[in-house]
Amino acid sequence: MRLTGSALRVTIFIGENDTWHHKPVFTEIVHRAHKAGLAGASVFRGIEGFGASSLIHTTRLLSLSEDLPVAIVIVDTEDRIRAFLPQLDELVTEGLVILDDCEVIRYMGRGKEGQ
Repeated sequence: MRLTGSALRVTIFIGENDTWHHKPVFTEIVHRAHKAGLAGASVFRGIEGFGASSLIHTTRLLSLSEDLPVAIVIVDTEDRIRAFLPQLDELVTEGLVILDDCEVIRYMGRGKEGQ
């Protein structure tokens, strides 16, 4: 797959403990993005943050919170990202979903053995 030039980035902010049918929501999003043939998805675990609930989640030793913030980032063409949004509506019941225009400069996979 080639991806260069104008693209759309969707970033999903959820809690690490959010689940969908007993699996982490972030795992379900990544697997659905893969099944949809999107260019790629990455999950980033935050060390501290808060959202609409105003409850601060942190990795600090004395904190009672273990539900750390997680961000899932997916970049692809606008059409493909917008076609994927209904799946996010189904999966993200708490959190934040944002869209950003972006420009892809380089998108390269690893070469296969022997190439």
